[in-house]
Amino acid sequence: MALPKLSLAPVQPRELLFSAKCFAASMLALYVSLAAGLPRPFWAMMTAYIVASPLAGAVRSKALFRVCGTLIGCAATVAMVPNLANAPELLSLALACWVAVCLYVSLLDRTPRSYIFMLAGYTAGLIGFPAVTDPATVFDTGLARVEEISVGILSATLVHSLVFPQGVGPALLGRLDRAIGDARRWMLEVLRPGAGSRDAHVRLALAAEISDMRIMATHLPFDTSHLRWTGAMVHALHDRLAVMVPLLLAVEDRLQALAETGPVDRAWQAMLDDVAQWIGEGKAADPGRAAGLRARLRELTPELAPHAEWRTILQVNLAQRLGALVAACEESLELRDSIDAVMRGAPPAAPKHLTPSVLHRDHGMALRSALAAAIAILACCAFWIATGWPAGAAAPMLAGVACCFFATMDDPVPAITGFVKFTLWSVPVSAFYILVVLPAVHSYEMFVLALAPVFLVLGVYMARPATYGNALTFVIGIAGTLALHDTNQLDMASFVNGMLAQLMGYIVAAVVTKTFRTVDGPWMARRMLGHARAELVQLARSPRAPALLEVSARVVDRVGLLMPRLALAGAAPAVRADALETMRELRAGLHIAQLRALAPRLEPAGVPLARLFDRVAAHFDTRAGNSSHAGLLAQLDGTLSAVCRVAEGDVRTTAAAALASMRRDLFPRADMYQPAHQPHQEEPR
Repeated sequence: MALPKLSLAPVQPRELLFSAKCFAASMLALYVSLAAGLPRPFWAMMTAYIVASPLAGAVRSKALFRVCGTLIGCAATVAMVPNLANAPELLSLALACWVAVCLYVSLLDRTPRSYIFMLAGYTAGLIGFPAVTDPATVFDTGLARVEEISVGILSATLVHSLVFPQGVGPALLGRLDRAIGDARRWMLEVLRPGAGSRDAHVRLALAAEISDMRIMATHLPFDTSHLRWTGAMVHALHDRLAVMVPLLLAVEDRLQALAETGPVDRAWQAMLDDVAQWIGEGKAADPGRAAGLRARLRELTPELAPHAEWRTILQVNLAQRLGALVAACEESLELRDSIDAVMRGAPPAAPKHLTPSVLHRDHGMALRSALAAAIAILACCAFWIATGWPAGAAAPMLAGVACCFFATMDDPVPAITGFVKFTLWSVPVSAFYILVVLPAVHSYEMFVLALAPVFLVLGVYMARPATYGNALTFVIGIAGTLALHDTNQLDMASFVNGMLAQLMGYIVAAVVTKTFRTVDGPWMARRMLGHARAELVQLARSPRAPALLEVSARVVDRVGLLMPRLALAGAAPAVRADALETMRELRAGLHIAQLRALAPRLEPAGVPLARLFDRVAAHFDTRAGNSSHAGLLAQLDGTLSAVCRVAEGDVRTTAAAALASMRRDLFPRADMYQPAHQPHQEEPR
């Protein structure tokens, strides 16, 4: 086996500080546990490292979630083990099902709160399986485990919150400012095409950043900075950024479509230049400029005649989308200024905002992950029960932990094998401490000095994102071994037996995960696109008008999730090209939402929206044949013509813009719309 690779970059002061705080918190937890006479004080020490984070707010939130998860898992174990102790097969099944259900629920919640459910699952295994041979002690074991973990959590929270705390606020504000800057640069590139443009993948990486920040902001209520009072404002800012991404794509596409119909009018070019100038000025611009730009856009919007030409409809569409983009940009800058004002002591506002619950969820993959965890646990339990292995309880226990830890990955096997590798590298160090150092240690001070060299070095690597996982695995390997064994009565045979059981759990988790759960990036991209299409079918067939902001946030989130997976499809250009083309179709949900909201005023006037929605649903229904797509373009043109003839006022303008956007997104290479809506040659799919 090759030696594990560790970065030899120079040690930074912040890394040393983080390592020192982690070690201090773990030693404080160990001291309190020893003083309280807890049976496994190393659980507290290990917990202090597990909840550690360079950001104090993240430590606090993880601490709360870990306490809640531990209490729930302990309560479940106390309920199951005494009642099923005489039926080990049923007890194994109950614990496996509990872990699976908790893992399933945790994967549906993509915020840090998911830690509660995940921990509730594998905590039951950590407490329940060792108690099978002595069920009468399960309550005492569970209580001790809660006490040990709580001591570790409180120690980590105390140290990271009081000793040079690093708040989530500055890091989140830095990412927000970069995202706003990226959006503004993208807007300038769209409005001034000659200035150069970036690759579409680089641009759409903004979508992933927005979703990541929305999830990161859930730590804000626990932060040590004044930014914790601005949670609603930060989430509202994420909403505005999420709206800007599809608007930017729409404005860019409409400008391209207009260029295909002829040169840009002088008035429109002046309008685009003025908007670009306002965006370039940013916060330094006159506060009334944005309102003036929107007013000019309304004046510039042409009237839609009953037989309006395609160029006129595109101008109406562009005016609407550009006006919405200016409004979203203005609101984002105002929210950013308001956040700064709160940081200076102003009272916080509480604007309405979306929560991360609107983001993409994959029930199928969550179920597969849960089943893989249950199968791995049951396989280890079957071997343990069949052989009567005294140390066998560690195998199902750690199989569940491994399946839970890496369940969010498309392919968890490399991470699990990496976990096994660094656990193996920790074995000699663990053996040295358990069999040589600890028997010779006779005071707490000596013990701290003995542990300091190894744990301080590992703490530095934990501070680096590239090596965090490997270093934490090494720490868990050492501290976990100390926690799982009675260090006062341990011999070499017991140590080897325990380590073999742990490795068996990891290996079984890797094999089962490889068999039932592992997928690749292109497959996952196709699956996510399939889910998006199914949601579009549901939107088209549902009579209820969906919230436009929720649809926009989910579109942006899906794009952000797709981007890294499409990057892995480089060896499959057909998959990559098809996915990028289909990503245009995701925006159809926005147009469906707009048209659904206008349906009560359009359908009584004679606009055939119901037939259009049926065609759209058939177009996205993967179970339908290709013939279901044949009439969609003609239906779109007929509906657009009907809107221009019978609708009035703002309803006509908004509906025509939505229909034009849907036409461009679904059929970007189709011939130009003709007012007489003569039959068109459908675009090849």
